Amino acid sequence: MPATIQQTNTTPFQRVTVDPVTLDIIENALRNARFEMDAVLFRTAMSPGIREQHDEFPMIANLDGKMVVGQFGSFIHGFLQAYDGEIEEGDVFLTSDPYSCDAAISHGNDWLVLMPIYKDGRMISWVAMFGHVTDVGGKVPGSLPTDARQIFEEGVIIPPVKIYKRGVLQEDILDLILRNCRLPQWNRSDLNAILAACRLAGRRTIELAERFGDDVYYSALEELLDRNRRAMRELIRTMIPEEKRTFEDYVCDDGLGMGPYKLHCAMWREGDKVIFDFAETDPQSIGSINFYLSEAMFKMFCGVFMIMVFDPQILFNDGFYDLMEVRIPRGSLLKPRRPGALSCRTHTLGRVFDIISGLFGQGAPDLLCAAGFSDSPHFMYSGYDKNGEWYQLYQIGFGGIPGRPMGDGPDGHSLWPSFTNVPNEFLESYFPLRIDTYETVTDSGGPGLHRGGNGISIGYRFLEPGEISIHDDRWLTYPWGVNGGLPGGRSTKLLVRTDGSREYLPSKCDRIMVEEGDILYFNTWGGGGWGDPLQRDADLVAADVARGLVSVEGAKRYGVVMNGDGTVDQAATTALREKIAAERPALQLFDFGGSIEELKARCKAETMLDPPAEPQIPRWLSSGQSAGVG
Repeated sequence: MPATIQQTNTTPFQRVTVDPVTLDIIENALRNARFEMDAVLFRTAMSPGIREQHDEFPMIANLDGKMVVGQFGSFIHGFLQAYDGEIEEGDVFLTSDPYSCDAAISHGNDWLVLMPIYKDGRMISWVAMFGHVTDVGGKVPGSLPTDARQIFEEGVIIPPVKIYKRGVLQEDILDLILRNCRLPQWNRSDLNAILAACRLAGRRTIELAERFGDDVYYSALEELLDRNRRAMRELIRTMIPEEKRTFEDYVCDDGLGMGPYKLHCAMWREGDKVIFDFAETDPQSIGSINFYLSEAMFKMFCGVFMIMVFDPQILFNDGFYDLMEVRIPRGSLLKPRRPGALSCRTHTLGRVFDIISGLFGQGAPDLLCAAGFSDSPHFMYSGYDKNGEWYQLYQIGFGGIPGRPMGDGPDGHSLWPSFTNVPNEFLESYFPLRIDTYETVTDSGGPGLHRGGNGISIGYRFLEPGEISIHDDRWLTYPWGVNGGLPGGRSTKLLVRTDGSREYLPSKCDRIMVEEGDILYFNTWGGGGWGDPLQRDADLVAADVARGLVSVEGAKRYGVVMNGDGTVDQAATTALREKIAAERPALQLFDFGGSIEELKARCKAETMLDPPAEPQIPRWLSSGQSAGVG
């Protein structure tokens, strides 16, 4: 049964007309409150993933839990659907279990705090925020085991609980949770920082209601949601065809030697509603690359894409969800059955973004983006230093953003637009390592009229014995190019030992022992190119060569021949471009770099890594039953 909201004041809110000036003031005040939440969190959290890289997502919502402002909506809807207890003034909820909140969060490291906001005895709003904490226990430091087969191996699982009940901290529950984490001090600090950010947002909502009146505040939130719905309805009518489009992409492997795994989606419009159907997506993995994608979350992804492409001035919120229908089969890679493992779900999550781009872009090729850094590669390093103190690093890697209609993709950027890198000085100050290299991977950006961004190579020199874990993808499949653009380069992970031996590591691995002086070259992939590379201005190619982004040999992929002094050989360039144009096949809308079998053969030849085997279906899944409780 649904949650029960307890209120001493049961007077219903009245929908009133809000004049445009007042609506604008409330909208911008809510935007500012959302960014204040970020500021509070960044200044008080301890873990570098939150404090430095900003791996957190805030929101302010209406009474029904619909996000009005925020970065990553749909938290509260799933929670309200799953929680069957009472909600009272002063309560604060905490959860990290995707299976208990309809995938409001997607793995155990995301600690989600939800706070009902009361004023004068009745609820007026919701605020929520989640952040990725560095460790929640489990079989490996960082709690993201690549070889996990069940969620129980990934650390402490927190069902929706009241961490504060009527304003009182439930210390026994918190102590129990922290007892199962390797970094309890960090986790306590991060949780308190998230709580502080939510409390600040709650104060801001109360201030707005006090200033303008409860009914005006309530009505303004509803109007902001309605306004978004009207705008999205027009975008859907205009941009989405009634005929069916399809697109598919792959996660390279599951960390257990099987793959690639297919994600397939069909899209079409029926009246004002757009339908997304993932029926042909592969079954869930035995390993931990499953991404439990809630339908509401996918609607949010599509809404952000449409707004950013077609009308960035629209305030993004949850008002349009009834205009989309999402069909995801139970037991698939995107809706695994409990207790399927989820800790490496980032790769599948990132590929969902490529699917969205490929689907929408087919109808408007001039607005189509290539595939790019659609993932959040993880690097973890842990152990005991010379003083017997435990150290543990979790870091998100950056890579090449795809070539775009408006220009080149940035080099070495994050999948998430608001993320920032961890400064090398911070890493070297707090962890026993030295950054020997930090540079773009030359030629990793796909050639095109607009070049794909280059990946990043980070050389980690380890100063203490320890063990490392790696989470990455796109080592088998290429980030595809579009409109004649070529694919970007793939990722590699090279470990160089102190004795000079060299070893290419799998893109997903745990418990790799390293010694003092060993160096890991963590090389991420580039973005695909956009448009015909032969149409790129030769002087721009020369500038890329001068900056080290493209090599002299790589310039020939654009049909550009360089002189020894760094200038363009105009005659040779004209001849080469004519030769390439005459010999190459017709340009395609998408360039995937070859079939899956061709990619397997090529990857084995290049990296000496065995290609993955075919995916297997868990025995308990093939029988249609769920293993474990729930």
